[in-house]
Amino acid sequence: MSPGPPRRDFLGLSIALAVCLSCSGGSHPTTPFVPSGPTVQVVETTGDRALLLQSQPSVTFGSGGTSSSFVIIVNPATTYQQIDGFGASLTDSASWNVANRLTTAQQTALWQSLFSPTAGIGISFLRQPMGATDFSASGNYSYDDVPAGQSDPTLASFSLAHDATFTIPLLQQALAQNPALKVVAIPWSPPAWMKTSGTMNGGNMNPAYFPSLAQYFVKFVQGYQQQGIPIYAVSPQNEPLNSTSGYPSEYLAATDEATFIGADLGPALSSAGLSSVKILGYDHNWDNPAYPQAVLADATAAGYVAGTAFHCYAGDVSAQSTVKTAYPNKDVWFTECSGTVGSSFAGDLAWNAENLLIGATRNWARSISLWNLALDQNSGPQNGGCTNCRGVVTIDYSTSPATVTNNVEYYVLGHLAKFVVPGAHRIDSNSFGHGSVEDVAFQNPDGSIVLLVLNSGSGTNTFTVRWNGQSFNSTLPAGAVATFQWK
Repeated sequence: MSPGPPRRDFLGLSIALAVCLSCSGGSHPTTPFVPSGPTVQVVETTGDRALLLQSQPSVTFGSGGTSSSFVIIVNPATTYQQIDGFGASLTDSASWNVANRLTTAQQTALWQSLFSPTAGIGISFLRQPMGATDFSASGNYSYDDVPAGQSDPTLASFSLAHDATFTIPLLQQALAQNPALKVVAIPWSPPAWMKTSGTMNGGNMNPAYFPSLAQYFVKFVQGYQQQGIPIYAVSPQNEPLNSTSGYPSEYLAATDEATFIGADLGPALSSAGLSSVKILGYDHNWDNPAYPQAVLADATAAGYVAGTAFHCYAGDVSAQSTVKTAYPNKDVWFTECSGTVGSSFAGDLAWNAENLLIGATRNWARSISLWNLALDQNSGPQNGGCTNCRGVVTIDYSTSPATVTNNVEYYVLGHLAKFVVPGAHRIDSNSFGHGSVEDVAFQNPDGSIVLLVLNSGSGTNTFTVRWNGQSFNSTLPAGAVATFQWK
């Protein structure tokens, strides 16, 4: 990830604003309320932590009753992008923490809490590093490390032995909890010998080794599939504009990424019978939509690229729509944003709900993926880079046995991952923008509808949800998030 915390100053989300039905606010009496429609399940989280993904009394659609100033109209007849899932990254540090700091019983309980759609929050998307990142308990490593000064263009030394220790078994257990889980793979750096710098920390790729790097991807995908872990998609390079000597990273120009995808990676996957593995371009911040557009503009690369992946650390989420509008037949994924130690639960709940759960999906994202799944109480183990990142959960080994704490990111993910399943589609709903009532809606393959609502206002807000000619009213305190589900 890039240094520094996510920006907290995004005011515009490029979300269509609906007209407030009353300029004066308040509610308006109409005919008596007659319950007649489906029952709606309600789960809520509040900024003061009084409610944490907590079930609330169900409500019922009906006719009549009162209509509030904010009327959210949910329209399943208009559909948008298909959803792949919601999750985070099982980095080397996360795997090491789970495998080494927790008892077997604790590991099982945590995996159920994270991945089970019924007993947990149902995480359905994992973005997996190929080799070391700034969160590695093992220091720097790739899957084809050779002595300095040597090279291995035929990949004779390729091995997934490192991942077999902790990561692969934990991924297998995650898939057992949620067979719909999608795994996306991406390197922070290729093997050092493929680079002009001769190190995994920063520098440029040597294009002469593009064919070897393409086979590196093929061997990785095949090796994981042999372990029962299908790879849904790959990206050529994490944050290709962020080259640093502090941790595994690489500069890869847009023209080089397009060349690699079009001439090497795409054909190599296809030749190996892996053409169903999607290729995601860019995988960096919102502030540079010109990069993914340059990749998508390359006619050869475009034949292989499924779309573009974005991170949250700079720019505005509307960049996703900028790229989608320019290339409407290509998809969008949101793949990284990290929590930061020391920030406020209430502030992070509202920011993540507004910018990611609502903002990213209303701007075409098929996924919402955070960064580390599990870090220790010292934000580690670290391998350079971020010193104050926070995982979805924190494993504190200063106690015996270690304790597991669900962070705000756990509840953020849970508000969609538990209710919106892979294969769902975002559907049409109106939203009222920053400082008001904001929302996004989905329809699952079984026909059930999920509506997520954030009250980003400074006071309590009452709103009406209208669907299929019927409606219900609900109220949220300032900063609260609620998920409504009905069928």
